Amino acid sequence: MPASSRKIRSLIVPSLAALVALAILIGLGTWQLQRKAWKEGLIAQIEARAYGEPGPIVPEDQWPTWRADQDEFRKVRVTGRFLHEFEAPVYGLLPGERQGAPIQGYYLITPLKLASGAIVMVNRGFVPMDLRDPGRRPESQPQDEVTVTGLVRAPEARNPFTPDDNPAKNQWFARDPQAIAAAHKLERVAPFLIDADASPNPGGWPRGGQTPLTLPNNHLQYAVTWFGIALTLIGVFAAFAWRRVKEPTSAQLK
Repeated sequence: MPASSRKIRSLIVPSLAALVALAILIGLGTWQLQRKAWKEGLIAQIEARAYGEPGPIVPEDQWPTWRADQDEFRKVRVTGRFLHEFEAPVYGLLPGERQGAPIQGYYLITPLKLASGAIVMVNRGFVPMDLRDPGRRPESQPQDEVTVTGLVRAPEARNPFTPDDNPAKNQWFARDPQAIAAAHKLERVAPFLIDADASPNPGGWPRGGQTPLTLPNNHLQYAVTWFGIALTLIGVFAAFAWRRVKEPTSAQLK
């Protein structure tokens, strides 16, 4: 076999490995561009819906067809009575004063029964770990009719790392209104939540207004990084292949 043919054949495995790596890098860059478009759409939704005067929630007869992309982050106001006996503390983190040092605690999801008899789950806000027990914050559970202003939110998405809920122990790890409603056999429950605003609650807890409205959008620079690595890979492999093909054979050295 001619030496040139052997050299070309010796590049087959490195070429396949480089192509696989290149495909992965281009895929990651493309994914970041898709994430950028998604993030920009989300930021536009927040800017268009989260500010200004609050409106009513979507009527109950439209709940079966409710869509987050059409309603999430809209500022609303609703009146009803809290069903505190069904309060669900959902484990979560609150950004601390120092970056990288979040505060552990719970977001209190409480059913709000409307005058119609329908129910909307309200994320009333955050309490630290030591205030999980409502007995330690008795003022936090008003018995009279209340009016809540806040933002419509979709149920929290679960991922493979989300622990399983334990309704029997009232342990929750995702803000999922339907799961909480099913555990307490509640009916006519909205498919969305309301994140209460920062209006102070009696006793100071829970603390609402925790919805993040300023979202980082660094996806373009991530995409540029991945595409840059892909270009570097092409350059390095081209130089490697050129040297492999052009290096003198043992016969030429003799």
